[in-house]
Amino acid sequence: MANPLKSPSTIAAVLAGATGIGLILWAWDLPPFDTAVETTDNAYVRGKVTFVAPQAAGHIAEVRVRDFQQVHAGDVLVQIDDRIYRQNLAQAQAQLEQQQAGLANWEQSKASAEAAIAAAEANVESAQATLRAAQANWDRTAPLRERGVVNQVDADDARAALDSGRAALHQQQANLEIARQDLQTVQANRASLVAAVDGARASVELARIDLDNTTVTAPEDGRVGQVSATVGQYVSAGTQLMGLVPDRVWVVANFKETQVAGMKAGQLAQIRVDALGRDRLTGHVESFSPATGSEFSVIKTDNATGNFTKVAQRVPVRIGFDAGQPQAERLVPGLSVEVTIDTDAAPDRPAEGVAAAN
Repeated sequence: MANPLKSPSTIAAVLAGATGIGLILWAWDLPPFDTAVETTDNAYVRGKVTFVAPQAAGHIAEVRVRDFQQVHAGDVLVQIDDRIYRQNLAQAQAQLEQQQAGLANWEQSKASAEAAIAAAEANVESAQATLRAAQANWDRTAPLRERGVVNQVDADDARAALDSGRAALHQQQANLEIARQDLQTVQANRASLVAAVDGARASVELARIDLDNTTVTAPEDGRVGQVSATVGQYVSAGTQLMGLVPDRVWVVANFKETQVAGMKAGQLAQIRVDALGRDRLTGHVESFSPATGSEFSVIKTDNATGNFTKVAQRVPVRIGFDAGQPQAERLVPGLSVEVTIDTDAAPDRPAEGVAAAN
């Protein structure tokens, strides 16, 4: 009797079953196919793309760059017609000069008020001296009049001189007080004049800033994207003129939460770039996202309602390119890459203060 275990159909069925089980174990990274090497193709080159926009409104007078041109920080990108802004600056400077002249006049008024006080004080001293002389004359005349040595007319003249001296002294003292009050009034006006000068100076600075803003410059080194600005176009504050892509780029790889257990900052990463013919570049893990990608989505999921199905979440991992790789200079933000990290490998560079994923 033939052994059924040796029949071709039985052998084929056993091989098919073993192959199926092996494929399942391999697909789920289960023993003996589990590995510490984690790979994801959900990864992209990233960079800080700055959209250049003016802070001043006006017609574009000149566009000095073309699409995809390399620029350096401070290079002029677009020049806006600045005639109105130049006149605004000239007007503000004229206002400043006027306010400064008013403050200079105040200094002159203060000097005049102080001189008037000095003159009033001298007049008071003169009136006091006249009063003392009149008092002394009266003190001599009054006893002589009682003894009949001096006639009544001379006595009346002496008395009148004394009264006149007192009145003159009171008048000069009043004039001195008026001069002092005038000085107080002049000094009180200084605060408003200084404030007017400061306000005019601030207006000049604002007008100068507005004038400077008519020249749109590159904020940092990089390459411009497509230039949408055209000569004669009217732009307002915030109008996007072009994009600027800095030279420094990195990779954000979105690993599943089941893949990051052994990842640490400083570990070596192998990066394959589709746009470079799948050339292999190297980099190192720099940092890990503080939350999964779903937490940063606009529409958040609510797992507390309906039927729940567990879905592995993605953790964004930032990877920086190693220096000395000429091919890396061709990378631009948005390119697709494939990242591989051996989680059993020890970090071979400092973590720079970034906590590991586990």
